Amino acid sequence: MGQARTPHTVSPAAQAWDIGTYDFDLPPHLIAARPANPRDSARLLHIAGDLSDRSVRDLPGLLRRGDILVVNDTKVIPAHLVGKRGAARVEITLHRQEGAGVWRGLARPAKRLRPGDRVEFGGTLSAEVIARNEGEVTLSFGLDDAAMREALARHGAVPLPPYIPRERGADVQDRADYQTLFARAEGAVAAPTAGLHFTPALLDALQAAGIARASVTLHVGPGTFLPIKTDDIRAHRMHAERATLTDEAARAINAARASGGRVVAVGSTALRTLESAVGEDGILRAFDGDTSLFITPGYRFKSVDVLMTNFHLPRSTLFVLVAAFGGLARMRAAYDHAIRAEYRFFSYGDACLIEPEARP
Repeated sequence: MGQARTPHTVSPAAQAWDIGTYDFDLPPHLIAARPANPRDSARLLHIAGDLSDRSVRDLPGLLRRGDILVVNDTKVIPAHLVGKRGAARVEITLHRQEGAGVWRGLARPAKRLRPGDRVEFGGTLSAEVIARNEGEVTLSFGLDDAAMREALARHGAVPLPPYIPRERGADVQDRADYQTLFARAEGAVAAPTAGLHFTPALLDALQAAGIARASVTLHVGPGTFLPIKTDDIRAHRMHAERATLTDEAARAINAARASGGRVVAVGSTALRTLESAVGEDGILRAFDGDTSLFITPGYRFKSVDVLMTNFHLPRSTLFVLVAAFGGLARMRAAYDHAIRAEYRFFSYGDACLIEPEARP
């Protein structure tokens, strides 16, 4: 139980592209329903020369003076809405603003919605369907940004991942739990979960240890929950997400690296933002735009030296990313160890700190 299933019908060269390589069995009781309390008491698997069972509180001692943590400061919005088109119940998770009062969202069931339909969400909140593309709809709410934020706060819920068991959806506790200490820029429909482990006390300890911090923004979209459905992972297409790296943050990270410090990405979203903003010369420059970067084995990392991340779903783009960063065999062995040692998995679960093997 827990050992990644490696196909025997593909050659070693083709194995890295076969989705079966990234499959593994996970006992359901290891899926965390709530975060650790306090958050920095979560377990941390240190993946370096060997595997070491640690705690997130050990992070200051595992990093080096002069390193720089890069965190994602996106803020999860209560983007999950339940409404009616006539008598039919409709669930919509908004994920991208297209203009004043206009949002794209994933609808269930989308087949009940057509352009021109009106969806009532309760009270005075309603929207007109102006476009539909398979499971996605575009809605016009006719509200300015301030009014829309207020309406979502009143009628929306945190769009928890489907693997977190809640009979009636996200509850009041989730509104606080599913938000990082760094959350500032509203726009995500999923939390950058590696950041959930940080507390004020841990940040103080990191600062005292001489470890700097910089922020990026990547508004996590619903695609983060979607499994890869193609047999060959190279055929998978990522959903675009909005990412920002300011000139100030880029200069701070470049300076830390130039001084011998390591760039420690807190989460796959921070890593993908940096890798979207870095040049072939290894220098980060300000970035503000969409990224659909899909990192697979063989990718040459140019901006990140260490990765802190949670334990991810099988057959997911995130597990493929950590395999690319830490090495496929090492990460399969690490996940096998984590399952046997009963680490807690997924959004509210434990974390790992990955130091890659030396690369040519």
